[in-house]
Amino acid sequence: MKSLWARTSEARGMILVLVATVLVWEAAVIFLKPQPIILPAPSRIWQELVATPWYFLRHAGYTLGTTVVGFALSVVIGVGLAVGIVYSTLLERTIYTLLVALNSLPKVALAPLFVIWMGTGMEPKVAIAVMLAIFSIVVDTVLGLRSVDPDALALAKVNRASPLAVLMKIRFPNALPSLFAGMKVAVSFALVGAIVGEFVASDRGLGFVILVAQGQFDTPRVFAALVVLGLMGTILFYLVDFVERLALPWHVSHRAVSAARGPA
Repeated sequence: MKSLWARTSEARGMILVLVATVLVWEAAVIFLKPQPIILPAPSRIWQELVATPWYFLRHAGYTLGTTVVGFALSVVIGVGLAVGIVYSTLLERTIYTLLVALNSLPKVALAPLFVIWMGTGMEPKVAIAVMLAIFSIVVDTVLGLRSVDPDALALAKVNRASPLAVLMKIRFPNALPSLFAGMKVAVSFALVGAIVGEFVASDRGLGFVILVAQGQFDTPRVFAALVVLGLMGTILFYLVDFVERLALPWHVSHRAVSAARGPA
């Protein structure tokens, strides 16, 4: 029981901070009385969510689907590109440089091009999500694949291990902590990409909800959509973190957390 209490201490702290923030926000609105179109009270935002829950859930489901597909594609394509960059000097000089150049471009400016090329369906939103998320996957995976103990590579060479065996049994396990670090960043970027795509051209999704509410000066609905987006991003991040804990219980970061919590 004590161990369970210790494991939930971080969650309790986060909840307390959120509750305190909401209470201060509510009190500030009550005493300062800003116009609702400028800053609605949290209670008004909650009323908006409760009044039309299925409306927000329906649009959140569309945004979530776009985000998950874009994130999954960014992981698959990003890991493949990282392996190619590590093993090929040509790919490192071409693909890697191209990714750096694309990452420096404003994605909002590129989003209309994807709509022209792919239409107004889910495809351009997924493409934008992949474009935002893939850079962190590639960079962190390349770092992990290259950060291998030279003695391990020398031992594999002495034992005449094939390049595939070296990749799967030495390089890739060594790169998993870096890969998961990149995935934590990428899942948030994929959500941002999905919203950017919905801003440009969509009739569904939370980005569409925000645009429509903005046009109607319905600030409580804008905030309600932002709250749903914040919850969605937080849940996706901690899902990746949970998978990391299951896949890498041996990693030093998790051992340190377990040691700090004490014995069960």
